[in-house]
Amino acid sequence: MTNISVGTCDANRLGAFLKDRRQRLDAAALGLGGRRRTPGLRREEVAQRAHISTTWYTWLEQGRGGAPSTRVLDSLAHALMMTEAEREHLFLVGLGHPPKTRAVSQEGISARLQRFLDAMPMIPATVATATWDIIGWNHAARMALSDYEALAPEARNILRRMFLDPATRAAQGDWESVARFLVATFRAETARSGENPRAAELVAELSASSPDFVRLWSENGVTITGEGAKTIRHRVVGEISFEFSSFAIDGRPDLRLLVYVPSGAADTEKMRQLCGGE
Repeated sequence: MTNISVGTCDANRLGAFLKDRRQRLDAAALGLGGRRRTPGLRREEVAQRAHISTTWYTWLEQGRGGAPSTRVLDSLAHALMMTEAEREHLFLVGLGHPPKTRAVSQEGISARLQRFLDAMPMIPATVATATWDIIGWNHAARMALSDYEALAPEARNILRRMFLDPATRAAQGDWESVARFLVATFRAETARSGENPRAAELVAELSASSPDFVRLWSENGVTITGEGAKTIRHRVVGEISFEFSSFAIDGRPDLRLLVYVPSGAADTEKMRQLCGGE
């Protein structure tokens, strides 16, 4: 039996991936004419589209010249019209780590994701951006957390509500811990996504309006959303405790799903009362 070395096959994964994606592109559709003996774009055409030299691009396909910069990889991803998943793979094989997450300007969530949220009739669930804008929710979230549907889009930002809305602040079982957690995850997520004008505007607004935000922001805390516990004071059923978990949304690295599971039987019963369950 022939023993195929994985190391040999993977020796130039970057070059093999670049060549494969180059050959998949339709030159005619991109307005590039001329007779071609092989499918796809020529190396010099990719280099021109990526604003790098043909020699440097050729070396990359041949596994020569060392590791490319993040700028070069981003340019190649654009030149080769890569999807977000392909761009991430390009960075992994080229540099050994994924690229910074890019904020995607897109309002709302997909119908499929909304159906997933709606399939949890008594478990609050929301979809948040890196800057804590809530862009998706289910009925249980409206009943227990906030009626996001009744709010203007700019009023659905959790940081703004936590620091500037007295009612939201009063509803927290432990406002200080929740606020510190929000600020620390906000710092981490916005750093991961790179330059984000929306984040800068939010920091400026909150810094001008909330001494508490200034205090917590100056701590330079950083954490991941992960999982934890949260207690809210509900105006109808009193205190409800939840265990929350955060999940990545495949294909949307700029978003995260947060699911709030009632902590105990009493909390489950309160959610049943709020959501009209039997």
